[in-house]
Amino acid sequence: MTEPLTQERHWAVQKERGSFILMKFTATVARRLGRRALAPLLYLIVLYFFVSGRRARHSVQQYQTRLAAWSNRPTLRPRLRSVFGQFMAFADCLLDRLDVWNGKLRLEQVELHDPSGVREQLLQSQSSGRGQILVCTHLGNLDVCRAMAELGEQVPLNVLVHTHHVGRFNRLLGEAGEHRMRLIQVSELDTALMLDLSQRIDRGEWLAIAGDRVPLHGGRCVTVNFLGHAAPFPQGPWLMAGLLRCPVNLICCLKVDGSYRIHLEPFLDTPTWERGQRDAAIQGWVQRYADRLAQRCLEAPQQWFNFYPFWQTPNAETEDAR
Repeated sequence: MTEPLTQERHWAVQKERGSFILMKFTATVARRLGRRALAPLLYLIVLYFFVSGRRARHSVQQYQTRLAAWSNRPTLRPRLRSVFGQFMAFADCLLDRLDVWNGKLRLEQVELHDPSGVREQLLQSQSSGRGQILVCTHLGNLDVCRAMAELGEQVPLNVLVHTHHVGRFNRLLGEAGEHRMRLIQVSELDTALMLDLSQRIDRGEWLAIAGDRVPLHGGRCVTVNFLGHAAPFPQGPWLMAGLLRCPVNLICCLKVDGSYRIHLEPFLDTPTWERGQRDAAIQGWVQRYADRLAQRCLEAPQQWFNFYPFWQTPNAETEDAR
């Protein structure tokens, strides 16, 4: 285990860029005139952030470099077009997010890949049984998954988030209707929070938490191999699973050929550890998760939306950024 990342380098304290008025204007144009009318303006907005965001640009370049080397796929090596394309993919994801909460996405527009029947367990937990944990990622569009659970199936889904760093966009989502989600602000897993989460699990509710963002306060992390390099991942989801003794499943939603594909798969049936073996158990689970995330990245290389130096190793901010 390692100590929390320093605040100066942490993703959560990076100042939120962009004007709320401009963001609201963009959302209004998309809602009233459609996304096609917004396309020229959106291109200019993304171009501005691409040119001015040196840190984000280098971080995307680093990610694409390591994904190409790890997978031995030279076609994935970063080029100006591919790095800008990841910025554009993120902008498209934000517009999709607004569409979701404006009710423009229907269940029949989403393709579900769930060979192990995780969704059926989710539905059954409402009437009997305990809830489970969904570990998600910043790969693809998680809000599609949230909307399908909350708006489509009315499943009690509690999303553990760090919302303070995206306040402006959350205000837009509040206007669009995301207040219907059970969002739980999490900074650390203290006793009161664990008791509340345990009660929710016992009532058959499910918890969703990101597995690829290290929290700012009280967030110890686990260093594992990701795309061939040491990278910090949060300990929280796996510690929580072990303490609550409930199964863990993985979920992500990728946009392929203009349509959404939600992938659900079981990951841990009984997350427990022997006395004195907690750290080793969590280390193994996180490494498995990082390996699975790497495989998913190959399915949608430009949809992993972490625009900061993810690896955080010495020289990580300059390595591969030239």
